[in-house]
Amino acid sequence: MAPKAPIPTNAKYAWSFIARTAPPKRAAAERVGDFHEIYSDYDEATVREQASRCIQCPNPLCAQACPLSNRIPEWLALAAQGLFLEAAAASRATSNMPEICSRVCPQERLCEGACILNCKSDPVAIGAVERFINEYAFAHGAVDATPSAPNGLRAAIIGSGPAGIACADELEKLGYRVTVFESLWLPGGLLVNGIPAFKLEKSIVARRVDLLAKRGVEFKLGVAVGSDVPLAEVRRTHDAVFLGHGAQKAKTAAVPGENLRGVEQGLPFLIQKNVDSELVNLPPIDVVGKRVAVLGGGDTAMDCLRTALRAGAKSAVCLYRRDFANMPGSRKEYYNALEEGAEFQFLTNPTEILSDGRGGIASVRCVKMELGAPDASGRSKPRAVPGSEFDTPVDVVLVAYGFDPVSFPDDSEFAAIKVNEWGGIVVDRNQMTSVPGVYAGGDSVRGPSLVVHAVRDARRAAAGIHRQLAPKLAATAQ
Repeated sequence: MAPKAPIPTNAKYAWSFIARTAPPKRAAAERVGDFHEIYSDYDEATVREQASRCIQCPNPLCAQACPLSNRIPEWLALAAQGLFLEAAAASRATSNMPEICSRVCPQERLCEGACILNCKSDPVAIGAVERFINEYAFAHGAVDATPSAPNGLRAAIIGSGPAGIACADELEKLGYRVTVFESLWLPGGLLVNGIPAFKLEKSIVARRVDLLAKRGVEFKLGVAVGSDVPLAEVRRTHDAVFLGHGAQKAKTAAVPGENLRGVEQGLPFLIQKNVDSELVNLPPIDVVGKRVAVLGGGDTAMDCLRTALRAGAKSAVCLYRRDFANMPGSRKEYYNALEEGAEFQFLTNPTEILSDGRGGIASVRCVKMELGAPDASGRSKPRAVPGSEFDTPVDVVLVAYGFDPVSFPDDSEFAAIKVNEWGGIVVDRNQMTSVPGVYAGGDSVRGPSLVVHAVRDARRAAAGIHRQLAPKLAATAQ
C-alpha cells in the first residue's frame, strides 16, 4: 500500500486536494446479520488528514449550528497536528458525552450541514473526527475518573437517559453528591433501550455510566420516584431535583384497524431487540419471515426498519406521507437502511389497516399524497390525491409516529408541576419548573428531540441549580 501524502502545512487550502473520506463501514451483507456497530474509527493518519480539511473560519458556522456550541475548529486543528488528547479535552469541555453524540447526532443537519465547505466541496467529517479523538482518549486512560471535592450539597436526578447523565456529570463536577433514580434495572434510558446497538454499542453507554459511578455518582436502579419512593422524600433529602425521564407516550396510528393483532408500537419493538429480556417485561414481537411496514419517517422509523431486517423480517417498507426532502429522519440512516434492504414509499399515507379475517393483518390501505403549502413547521403540507387508494400487503405494522410526554396523574405528587397543552413540562430560562428547586430538561420538556438537545438542557439546568443554591453554598462554606 502506497504511503499517505504528507499533511499539508497550509490548512486553508487542504480541502481542495484532500477529499472527504468516510469512516470505515462494514458491508451491508455482513452487518445486517448482527447488531454490532457498523462504523469503525479512522486510523491516525486519516484522522489528521480529515481534520486538516477545516479552513479555520474566523466565524465558524459549525460551532454556531451545534446546540452545545462545541469548539469544533479548535479540536480539529489539534487533531490535524496529531495532538489527539488535547483535542479530546477541548471536545469534553463543552460536551458531557462526545463519544456518544459523535455516533448519534445527525451531523448533516447540524455542524457538518453548516460547514462552509459545502459551498465548494464536501464538509469536514466532524462527527468521525470527534469520535476518534474521544475513543483515543479513553484508550489512553485520559478521561479523568477522580471525584470532585464535595461542596456539601446533594442533588437528585430522576431518569438516567442523556439528560440525566449529563446533568449528573455537570453537578458532580461542581461538587454535588448526586443520586440518579432509574425505574428500570438498566441505566442509560433512550441511549440503551431506544437506540439500536448497530448505531451505539451498549458498552459505550455502560462505560460512561461506570465513569460517573467511579466519580461518586450513585445509581439507584429499579426505583420509581413517586411510587417506590415519594417525591416529597427525595425533595426533603436533596437540595435540588432534576427531571430527565423523557417522553415515551407513543402516538397511535389513529386509523381503523389499529387494534388488530400484529400492529405494534416501534419503541417496545426496539427495546426488546436491544435489551436483555430479563431486564424488560414486554411481550415478544416476532417478525421472522414476515412482511413489515413501518409508519413514520423519523429516526425511530429508520431504527425499526433496520432492526426488523436484522430480526429476520422477509421485507421492511417505510410508508411516509411526505417526500424524501421533508423526511425528518437522518439522511445517513436512510442510506444505511437502503443498503441493508429496506424499502421506502414516499408520499404514501396509511388510512386503514385491513384484517385477514382471523384478527391479524392482511394489508395496509394507503392513499397517494401530494405536497401543498407549508404548515406551521415550515414543511410542505401533504394532501390526498383523489382516487389514488391502494393496498400494501403486510403481516406486521410498526407505528413510529413519535412520542409525547407521559402525563402526570391528577393524584400524583408531580401534578403540581405545570405542563403545557401537549403535556411538556414548562420551565424557565434556568430549566426550573413551576415547583421551586425542581428542574427538568430533555424530551419531557421539549418532546422527542436529539440527544444533543437533552445534553444542552441538562447543562443549563445544572448551571441554574448552582446559581440558585449559591447562597446556601456560601453559608455552608462559612
